[in-house]
Amino acid sequence: MNTIMSYLEGIDWPALVATTLRIALILVLVRVIVTLLGTALRRFEQRLVARDQAVGEVVTEASKRAETLVRLLRQGAMVLLWLVTALVVLRELGIEIAPILAGAGIAGVAVGFGAQSLVRDVISGFFMILENQVRVGDVAIVNGTGGLVEQVNFRTIVLRDLAGVVHIFPNGAINTLSNVTQEWSAYVFNVGIDYQEDPDRAMEIMRAVGVELRTDPQYGPLINEDIEIFGIDNFEDSAVTIKGRIKTRPIRQWDVGREYRRRLKKAFDKAGVQIPFPQRTLSFAGLDKPLEVSIVGRQQ
Repeated sequence: MNTIMSYLEGIDWPALVATTLRIALILVLVRVIVTLLGTALRRFEQRLVARDQAVGEVVTEASKRAETLVRLLRQGAMVLLWLVTALVVLRELGIEIAPILAGAGIAGVAVGFGAQSLVRDVISGFFMILENQVRVGDVAIVNGTGGLVEQVNFRTIVLRDLAGVVHIFPNGAINTLSNVTQEWSAYVFNVGIDYQEDPDRAMEIMRAVGVELRTDPQYGPLINEDIEIFGIDNFEDSAVTIKGRIKTRPIRQWDVGREYRRRLKKAFDKAGVQIPFPQRTLSFAGLDKPLEVSIVGRQQ
């Protein structure tokens, strides 16, 4: 008990109270800065969206870009702010921070040699965001793997494919990046018709279905332009292939494309246009005359 009392008597209570108050004031100030920073970033995001809309960019595209940039700026600012706060608090506690900074500099040089891939990832991520290559909410193909972009960080990009599998790619290891939904998307399709059908008639039906789809109140707002029928694209084994394209709003090409194919199938059936299936012609070598084939029906 005497030891505890002597320890308490040795404490400089006025200095301890003053230090505690200063630390509390620092934390309150940091809290205010965090609030102001959040407000400033939200206004910055709104200005980015308004600026992109002013030049004709789609609202959803502008929002995705602004959201990605603001989130990364918030991450960087918060890391820097709390690092400075920790150093100031240590100094208030009487801990000399100069050796810490010197040691951090030496450690940073040492770590830098072993973290070259990390630095490469961060630099690649910075330019990826700066050049607006991909944003959260896009559908992208990274190194041959496609999926919905869920996160774009300074170090990694995160995709989730149709099966729900999450793929994480370091930015420095990205060799190929294809953005499927930037600004606008397109549904490219190939339709096969029988060799006996009139291709001009089939293409007229395809255009009519496209016009009908664009006037639909549900699917019309998703389509940017009239359907494009490029013409006959290939002569395959059992079909004449006609290629076409529908330009849509970003990430809506699959919804529009599935509905277009459904309506086209019904239109072809109504008009009697045959959609072929694989057929084979058999020939027998060494025969002097054709084979005689007869169909024998069951007698009633």
